[in-house]
Amino acid sequence: MDSALQLFLDRFGPSSEAESEWLKSFFTFICHHLCPGTCDPAPSAGDQPSPGPSQLSGYQLSVRVLQIIKDKACVSHSLPVSYRLVSVSELLSQQHLACVSNLSWSTNQQREWAKEAELSGAGHRALPRVNLLLIGWLREGRGGEWKLADSSGSVRCELVSPSPLWLDRPVFLPHWNYIPHDASGQQEESGLVELIGAPVLLCAEAELGLAAGGGAEPVGAVVVSKAAGFLKNRVKGQRVSVYGQVESVCPLLVVAGSTFFFFTLKDDTHTLPVLVKDSRLCWAQCVCVGQSVCVTALRVCVLRGWKGNSVLCVTERSQLHTQYTHPDGAQPGTHTPADSAPSPSLLGNNEEVEPEEDPTQSAVMMKHSRVISYQGTVTEVVNEGAGLYVIDRTVGLCVAYQPSARRRLRAGDQVELHHVHFLYRPCADLPPSMLCCCLSSSLRVTTFSRLEGCPPPSRCPGDGVLPWLLAQNSTGPDQYLWVCHLTSQLSKSLAPGLLKQQCVCLLSWKLMETLWRRRGWGQRDIYSEMLDKPHSCPLTQYRVDPALPEYISISDLLQALQSNVWSLKSLLPPKGSGLTRTQINSALSWSCRTLSSDPQTGDSLRPRPLLLVGVLQLPSLTSEFSQTLQLRDATGAVCCVVTETSKEDTGRQTASFNTAWIGCLVCVRQFTMVTERALQSDFPSYQHLDEDKFITFRSYRVYVQFSLDHLLILSPSVGMVTHLRSTGGPPGGDVGKQTEEEPTDKKRREDPNPSSSSVTMATGPEGGASQPCVTVVIRVEQKEGVAWKNTGKELTEKKVGLQLCFSVRAAVIGPVVSWERDPKNKPMMEREVGPEKEKDPSVLIGCRVSGRSGVELHTEATLQVRSDWRLHTLTRLLQDPTCTQVEPPPVLSVSQVLDCSSELVCVQGQVCERVAVSSRTAESGSSHTGVRLTMCDQTGQRLQVYLDLRHAPYPPGLLPGNTLLLSGVQRKMSRSGGVYCSFLPVSCISVMSLGDSRCAPPPPVPKMHLAQWAGTDQHKCNMAQVKGHVACFLFLQLQWSCSQCGSVYSQVCRSQCGSSCSQFESRAKVVIEDGTGEAHVCFSGGPLQTLLGLADSQWEGLQRAVRVRGHVRIFPQGRSLVCDGDSDDFLHHFLFCVCSSDVMCRPIALTCRRLTNQRPEEVRRFTRGDREFMTRLPRPLQLTCVHLEPD
Repeated sequence: MDSALQLFLDRFGPSSEAESEWLKSFFTFICHHLCPGTCDPAPSAGDQPSPGPSQLSGYQLSVRVLQIIKDKACVSHSLPVSYRLVSVSELLSQQHLACVSNLSWSTNQQREWAKEAELSGAGHRALPRVNLLLIGWLREGRGGEWKLADSSGSVRCELVSPSPLWLDRPVFLPHWNYIPHDASGQQEESGLVELIGAPVLLCAEAELGLAAGGGAEPVGAVVVSKAAGFLKNRVKGQRVSVYGQVESVCPLLVVAGSTFFFFTLKDDTHTLPVLVKDSRLCWAQCVCVGQSVCVTALRVCVLRGWKGNSVLCVTERSQLHTQYTHPDGAQPGTHTPADSAPSPSLLGNNEEVEPEEDPTQSAVMMKHSRVISYQGTVTEVVNEGAGLYVIDRTVGLCVAYQPSARRRLRAGDQVELHHVHFLYRPCADLPPSMLCCCLSSSLRVTTFSRLEGCPPPSRCPGDGVLPWLLAQNSTGPDQYLWVCHLTSQLSKSLAPGLLKQQCVCLLSWKLMETLWRRRGWGQRDIYSEMLDKPHSCPLTQYRVDPALPEYISISDLLQALQSNVWSLKSLLPPKGSGLTRTQINSALSWSCRTLSSDPQTGDSLRPRPLLLVGVLQLPSLTSEFSQTLQLRDATGAVCCVVTETSKEDTGRQTASFNTAWIGCLVCVRQFTMVTERALQSDFPSYQHLDEDKFITFRSYRVYVQFSLDHLLILSPSVGMVTHLRSTGGPPGGDVGKQTEEEPTDKKRREDPNPSSSSVTMATGPEGGASQPCVTVVIRVEQKEGVAWKNTGKELTEKKVGLQLCFSVRAAVIGPVVSWERDPKNKPMMEREVGPEKEKDPSVLIGCRVSGRSGVELHTEATLQVRSDWRLHTLTRLLQDPTCTQVEPPPVLSVSQVLDCSSELVCVQGQVCERVAVSSRTAESGSSHTGVRLTMCDQTGQRLQVYLDLRHAPYPPGLLPGNTLLLSGVQRKMSRSGGVYCSFLPVSCISVMSLGDSRCAPPPPVPKMHLAQWAGTDQHKCNMAQVKGHVACFLFLQLQWSCSQCGSVYSQVCRSQCGSSCSQFESRAKVVIEDGTGEAHVCFSGGPLQTLLGLADSQWEGLQRAVRVRGHVRIFPQGRSLVCDGDSDDFLHHFLFCVCSSDVMCRPIALTCRRLTNQRPEEVRRFTRGDREFMTRLPRPLQLTCVHLEPD
């Protein structure tokens, strides 16, 4: 050893001590790590290398490697002492960062390389350079992989175009990348070496035969068309050699523990599949589409499962000759790699063929994919675990329909795709041009990435759950791509706070199966997919649906709803510039915007239907709506107004009350988004809406409303599982907790009245359902509304405040029962129902243990619910003969309330109008203190209800179109005889059903005759439809008023207040007759323009003409019309003609509101000669036109 080392030093003559030490360590490394069992350290006779690599001595091998290093190094006059040889084990254990090594680089070359890589890497950094040298043997690993091995270990290698003749040869790697760990984390080995270019073989090239294309020349090789004849006439023991051009290369498959792959050879007329397995699996990286190859010693075998067809299969004696040229010069085909991989312009042409369509107009279409070839660079890793990437920044790539490759693609890889499916707009959330690989597709990395890349984010599932689900339940590409995007979105909004990554994938897949409601491709026939002509696979056909649901997180939903909340001009009617000061501020005092989740049912936030996913929870103490449920995800929470379909009342909607929904993870498939705005302002005119100084207070509220019928349970709570089992329904999803087994040794007697429901109260130590507790079953008989009350619960010397609370009156229908754990909403047992004497009331005064104290209670018990008590809804009860059920008060319609005489009523009706009620105080001026609701029923009758919210929180859901149940409201009579209702502290509001734009509009107001309406028996009707004709004008007034002071405005304000803003006001009163009577009807604004029959341009011209004078008034005098100005003016003549024309005396249909401050009759004095008469005349019916039907 010492003599060989000295001989090695003498040969290279180190010029310094550093070079001497470097040569010593170099020689020692070669002798110890490069197969010391087969290399002799001593030199052989002479200094010439022996013919075989295994016969090389350590000295000879060291000399050859050092000569190669000196030839490859950028500096030839000195040794590269900055580099050092590294063993495989040291590389795996010490190198924890991705890196690159290139012996031939100078410093400037490395900087230019890094700069070029980062410019094309879209924000990624280039691989850092290390001065390490790798040397070893190329070996075949498990499953066809390649490895670099030395005496210390082995590391997996990836090569671009390897030759099978490189196997079992010592090589030196002058240029390579090292990736310290596999992205999936599933590989036993923790590193990967990417070989850039060809390795340097440490043996004579003449021996390997690489100069001639590799190996001994095959004898008797035939073309593909001739070899196809052997498949039809199979001869036992026959072996055949075939040469041709590679048409396709299928990925490696593992079936029943056997690993194999196919590639197809072709010539001008035929194609021939070749099956490769066992020891020849390493050919998978050697065979490339477009190559001319020759395969020897093939045998004919029958492939079961593929229509009984025969294929060629490799044997132990088979060899692969790449870049093969037949001795007679015949070429198997004219195909070239350039023809297989066109430029990206092909995709651009497809976009022109299929232009972008309007998603609101197009319908669901079934399309066929195109099979193409493509070359490009991976620019983004969208979802590594799902197999989604982006090529050339514009083209999507999906590799999930192929088995997972050992090496995952990285940003910066240049790839070559053959027989890949091109899909146009299969998923609206991903790039419009998508490439999807099936089992017949070939994906090859032609150049490894120069970039570091970044580890997959925690929110991106990287464990391959989605491809596994795809393999188990084959679906179309449109479904799978939608699931992938949904999974990435849910990973942000649900994980890791609510769910694990694997659960997110399963939930996304379950949601897709529920929404699509159609079967997938079915079980895939892998052999037919790889070998059949014509080709057929799950990617052949796909669906393009412009109405594909789109998921939105709660934070994104709230942010979208909160944007442009205070665009005041959009809150006014289209002709808002003509509104008066009072009308503007009244219209802005309260407004709401409702958006539907489905654009087909109304105005929507997005062009596609929206989905919400979250957990239904009770609101927090700091929530704005403390009396409603919340839908929460990891990004935020939104309040919900929830209804459900009553199973007992013929499918009618009712308020939701089942506590089993609390804790359920649900998907809301249809909902309404509501934004309510409250504004206190004093805008002088429409032109001042942009000035915030006229606003004294503003606030807004955002919430959603939906029905439980539109929910999909993704993961039920324990209470929901129990509820579904008791009702015989499906579980609705996977359950993370196991529930107790229901006892079967007790016979149950069900309540014959299925509509009755009760609540069980469980008390026990705070914090768990597994702790012992006591329960009592109660039936709620009356409930009051939520209000601010002083309960004295937290009464201290420093703090005396109000708390939100509500009261219920309940009947105890069972004794106190002890449990080892919380029974939740399980069906009642017989021991929970007992005679009255067994009902211990001690639990009602806050006892935490089983009630056995024998306390005798002589007064009505009052129970204050504690924070550690739990309430559960029981939908099925056992019959208790000792408990009498109190009949609830009847629910009346609007018409019944108008006719009844009760003082305290429960009324249900649809909200048709809502107005904010303000009160003016000396301290704060005007402030919102309540709401006036106008409710109607199917008959069209209207009832006004006044809600005083000074001591109660704001209840959501009070929107036009919603149906409300108002319990315990007071019926009152106004001074004019009208009926209205007022809210009391004991009143309660429940939203029974939600308004839907697809449903019928609110019932129209009743049609009335004027004489009938004027009668005393119909005084309760304050709005009706009237049909009649105009008898005459009583007056017509047109005026421009100052927006600041209200004075007449003629060019300038006559009061000289200095304001430059004015507004146009118009009023008229006419006599309407319908044959039964007459009425005086007031018109203003838009209805007056319709009455006069003026077009918009004429109305605007009339306003300009009046602006010169400021004020015009026309009224009748005798049989003619007169004015308060110059009657010879052209404006007056125009108005005289309009008001007195025969066109005005036409039949009209209008909706009117009756004035409530009119007197029933008046005293009139008449003179006849010398006598005076006094009589009482009925006052004409006074109406205000709300809407005038156009002609």
